Amino acid sequence: MNLKFFSRLSAVLLLSLAGLLPLAASAADEAPDALIKRLSTEILDKIKSDKSIKAGDMSRIVALVDSEVMPNLNFQRMTSSAVGPAWRQATPEQRKRLQEEFKILLLRTYAGALSQVGDQSIVIKPFRAAPEDKEVVVRTEVLGLGDPVQLDYRLEKTPGEGAGWKIYNLNVLGVWLVETYRSQFAQEINTKGIAGLINALAERNKTNAKKG
Repeated sequence: MNLKFFSRLSAVLLLSLAGLLPLAASAADEAPDALIKRLSTEILDKIKSDKSIKAGDMSRIVALVDSEVMPNLNFQRMTSSAVGPAWRQATPEQRKRLQEEFKILLLRTYAGALSQVGDQSIVIKPFRAAPEDKEVVVRTEVLGLGDPVQLDYRLEKTPGEGAGWKIYNLNVLGVWLVETYRSQFAQEINTKGIAGLINALAERNKTNAKKG
């Protein structure tokens, strides 16, 4: 996948993800397509009105992601899937570091694109799922970036405290985010192992931070 193109679209991913605000108990049973539509519209309005976010203020972006996005992702599943089979051999400390560095990597990617959010809108495609389904795909289109952009979500329904739908993968124009990173990570793991991947991510994040 063209990473520059992904960066251009990542603002759309973030505004959609960030719409997943902490849910009231009554919202736990809300249909996943209705959830994506309602909350992505709310956060789109929020981003448009926040001049600091549109200007690329990293502190504002981090605060937004930490408070509103991360609680509504299965981020451990995203990270373990991106790392692939090697995740099973990683120590608890290595798993923690991988999640930390992967999170920073995504934050920096989003930060470079948020200022491009303008008059985009999101259209939910027809959705079908059985009541007993625990994993679903919600398909959408983003309008306002030239040709319509395919943006799909894989969600899982989690039980217990904080029950509700959580995102664990995203698809832009037919390419799934986790699989894209898995291909990149596998090259590093095959040559330098888990420790090498952690070091590579840390160095990449440091370089990105210096670029502002």
